[in-house]
Amino acid sequence: MTAQERVERASASALKVFPLPSAVLFPHTVIPLHIFEPRYRAMVKDALATDRVVALAQLEDGWEGKYEGRPPMQSIMCAGVIVWDEEVEEGRYNILLQGVSRIRMVTELTTDKAYREVQALALPDLPYQGPEEERLRQAVFELAGRVPPTFAENLLPVTARATGGMLADVVASAISPEAERRQHLLAELDVKRRLEAVLEDVGELIARLQPVRPSGPLN
Repeated sequence: MTAQERVERASASALKVFPLPSAVLFPHTVIPLHIFEPRYRAMVKDALATDRVVALAQLEDGWEGKYEGRPPMQSIMCAGVIVWDEEVEEGRYNILLQGVSRIRMVTELTTDKAYREVQALALPDLPYQGPEEERLRQAVFELAGRVPPTFAENLLPVTARATGGMLADVVASAISPEAERRQHLLAELDVKRRLEAVLEDVGELIARLQPVRPSGPLN
């Protein structure tokens, strides 16, 4: 069973959800998470014993002060697969969650579990080819000359081979640190518009950065 099929099966029945206001996961990317709350330690334990599928979600505005309960979640989330796990002291976990697919929450389930589960619809990107792809690649190559070499070395290979929605997602994940902007890009289901939005973000970043001067003696 593919990762996409695992996400679709979990979404149709009971998809485990981790609401985390500080983090937004994109498909085709990996995020490290330290799980310490008892309810989400239970969630990870159950996920590892079954399909390893978990969705990362943002909360609606006004969640502050209600986090210990069940404040409303934004409907567009990213579901992923736990690709690495480590149980540490006091039953906490370190995990790597690999994004697989956008999902749209249909309904939150009422269960006796401490953590939250939803029924959802998986939203894989439709294939797309357009001039926005090449423009975004060229912008990333220009950006590579203005950022530390290690950052560029990690981003350039995946940018070169990614296409369509995957290209937009991997670049957005790399350059957009703010959770609100990341959620906006995650919720953009039209691949063309998402590519254009990420291209705009890269352009703004380029405008703020000076080219990195090469190290070593000048000729």
